Amino acid sequence: MKLLIQRVRGARVEVEGEIVGAIDQGLLALVGIEPQDNPASIAKGLQRMLAYRVFSDAEGKMNLSLKDVNGGLLLVSQFTLAADTRGGLRPSFSTAAPPAQGLAMFEQLVALAREQHPQVATGRFGADMQVHLVNDGPVTFLLEV
Repeated sequence: MKLLIQRVRGARVEVEGEIVGAIDQGLLALVGIEPQDNPASIAKGLQRMLAYRVFSDAEGKMNLSLKDVNGGLLLVSQFTLAADTRGGLRPSFSTAAPPAQGLAMFEQLVALAREQHPQVATGRFGADMQVHLVNDGPVTFLLEV
């Protein structure tokens, strides 16, 4: 699983002009599910996101996690993150999980996140989404699980 996390001041996802998920301060996580992903990797990825220290403390150092600042978590499925881009001029998606597996793993991630964190929003799996965000910093990290 690849998780592209961005510290945001706010973010939202729209589908056909309707806002389907939104947060204020927190993390926007673009989620790329790969064929080898399973419940254990989903749980590990979530724990890393919730505990990853990307928010500034009183001294301005990145020492606080999403849990520490009680921020929102916006999860957006993005199969293109799992693409193989090592060669050529067109990405190959053979390294992304098939849609049924991707959906099952993404739904598992969302359910687990909602059990463990009070503010969780999502995009819509498989939809043509427009993602709006104000990246704070900018601060962006790629977590590979």
